[in-house]
Amino acid sequence: MLKSCILGLILSFTYTTIDAQQSDTLSGIGNEVVVTATKTERRLSNVAVPVSIISQKKIQQAGSLRLNDILQEQTGIYLTSGFGTGVQMQGLSPDYTLILIDGEPLVGRTAGVLDLNRITVGNIKQIEIVKGPSSSLYGSEAMAGVINIITDKPNKTTLKASARYGSYNTSDLNLSGSIRKNKFAYQGFVNGYATDGFSIRPNSVERSIAPIKRFTMQHNLNYYFSPKTSASFNFRMNEEKIINIIAVTNNGAVTTSNGVEKNKDYNATFQLAHRFNNHLKNTSRIYGTKFESSQELLTSNGSPYTDYFKQQFGRIENQTDYTINDLLELNAGVGYTIETANSNRYDKTESTKKNQIGYAFLQTEWRPIKQLTLIAGARYDNNELYAAAFSPKLALQYKINKSFQLKASIGRGFKAPDFRQLYLNFTNAAAGGYSVFGTVEAQKIINQLNSIGQIASFENDFYQLGELKPEFSTGINIGGSFKPGNKIHFTFNFFRNNIENLIDSRLVAYRTGGSQIFSYLNVKNAFTQGIETDFHYQLSNAFNVNAGYQLLITGDKDEINKINDGKVFTRDANGFSRLMEKSEYVGLPNRSKHMANLKLQYEKNNAFANIRLIYRSKWAVTDTDGNGLFNTNDAFAKGFVQVNTAIGKTIAQQFNLQIGVNNLLDYADVSNLPNMPGRNFYTTITYQFVQKTKK
Repeated sequence: MLKSCILGLILSFTYTTIDAQQSDTLSGIGNEVVVTATKTERRLSNVAVPVSIISQKKIQQAGSLRLNDILQEQTGIYLTSGFGTGVQMQGLSPDYTLILIDGEPLVGRTAGVLDLNRITVGNIKQIEIVKGPSSSLYGSEAMAGVINIITDKPNKTTLKASARYGSYNTSDLNLSGSIRKNKFAYQGFVNGYATDGFSIRPNSVERSIAPIKRFTMQHNLNYYFSPKTSASFNFRMNEEKIINIIAVTNNGAVTTSNGVEKNKDYNATFQLAHRFNNHLKNTSRIYGTKFESSQELLTSNGSPYTDYFKQQFGRIENQTDYTINDLLELNAGVGYTIETANSNRYDKTESTKKNQIGYAFLQTEWRPIKQLTLIAGARYDNNELYAAAFSPKLALQYKINKSFQLKASIGRGFKAPDFRQLYLNFTNAAAGGYSVFGTVEAQKIINQLNSIGQIASFENDFYQLGELKPEFSTGINIGGSFKPGNKIHFTFNFFRNNIENLIDSRLVAYRTGGSQIFSYLNVKNAFTQGIETDFHYQLSNAFNVNAGYQLLITGDKDEINKINDGKVFTRDANGFSRLMEKSEYVGLPNRSKHMANLKLQYEKNNAFANIRLIYRSKWAVTDTDGNGLFNTNDAFAKGFVQVNTAIGKTIAQQFNLQIGVNNLLDYADVSNLPNMPGRNFYTTITYQFVQKTKK
């Protein structure tokens, strides 16, 4: 049934009679400009590390509203659903991917997850994805890689509006405009988003996404003092209100809560750039951001629950770029950051937690011969709260001929312990009363509770509590690309990440009432490895195919050693204990061994039609045999295929109409995919009032 449905859709698009905009051929692939990989502008074909670009056109034709919509269709990226929508790259958790907007970091993570729903895509020029350790340029949180959202910049006079309406009473309104006159340029963007939420179970009051209202605006000012000197100021604001309807199960007890969550996100950047000559350029940046969140709930047992969190981040950075005759380039930078956090989860709201970091980085790019590019770089971070970190990286690219090139890189990434892991002092009355304590105060607090008779028992991990160390990752990527002509383009990348001192939350004690107490330990030495491939084929000027695949293998080295030593048991079909075999080990949970995507696109004469498939194989979710690791005898979520489709038409260069269906096959998994709605339809109308290119 599934195959026949998909085949029918493919055939209908192949033989469609709509007039569509003629698509670009593959001759342009590799000519796009990317900045994230090296912090300087480079042609994609000249970058030595794994990088991919999502263009504005792709975002629009996929019918994406929020950042998570478009990322879920990219090769090797999986979106997690705990504490908001996070991103998993190369098998590493959301904690280890740095999210940037115009090169500056966003803050406000919950349990390590930065919710991608906070970011609208209405004013995004392109998204740049760098995979593999990137701490040599970006410092902490870049162990898995970097996602940089590049917003539109004013280079012409425009005025455009769009409106979208879809299932679950979902509306999205955009208004954007820019003006360029003499030395001055301005661009403004406003987005309003609202949805009633949805329930993936008929007649259920439990919503996997609660009713939400979001408002985003961004303003960008540029002033060109001369052809060599320019200044820019960028301000972005995002506010959201979420009606919470939450049901949490803990120790067999279900606690239902109702209330309101409010989040505010502000970002401001000032940049001054000056080019002294054709060889030397200097850029200075000042950046500040604040994320503030509040949540007020009333639980089913009548207990109120209040949560407040505020994080502020400020940074000043100077970067100098020096080029010698296109053969050697040096990029050097120094910076200083101050970060603070206030939360009732950290003792009390009035108590400010603070961290300061001074850093310096240097990168050298050398082209000894035309075909070979060598890159060496390193960064040193002097962190007030833990020992300093040194992050080196080496990369090379060799162009065998015009059709075939090879890339290889090895780098060191790190992630500092965050405020949550250091200072958390949190008891969740809305979820059974469990507690989580950061390592700075954990032993002291638990011993105080024990002295007044509130501790029933200690777990072995309690005696391992101590000072947290930074997490480190050594990542190796070896790949290349093959483009024999203008019709076929194939890329591949083998990767391996070895993670040391992985910080994990561990059960350390029980209260007398049975509720758990957790804290954090450097306990794991994990690894992720696999291969990613992307294939592009231009069947004709109007029809093209894009496909991607990732094979992922993960594991914990200590767990594997225990299995090899015969220290791990599981249960047979009759419930009797037996030694577990290594072949039964599946590695880290919530990760699929196989993921794939397929996109079929038809474009001609100002219109398009596409169908997009996302596949994910099964993944481990619950340790049902209780042996502390995940194996084939545990509980798994089923694999699935999600099908999305859209068609669009542009009339008279100004008016555009688009309709689409997401989750066409209406796939739902209540327990394991709470953020996936059922089948949903939408219609988008866009009108270009003014478009005047600067002469």
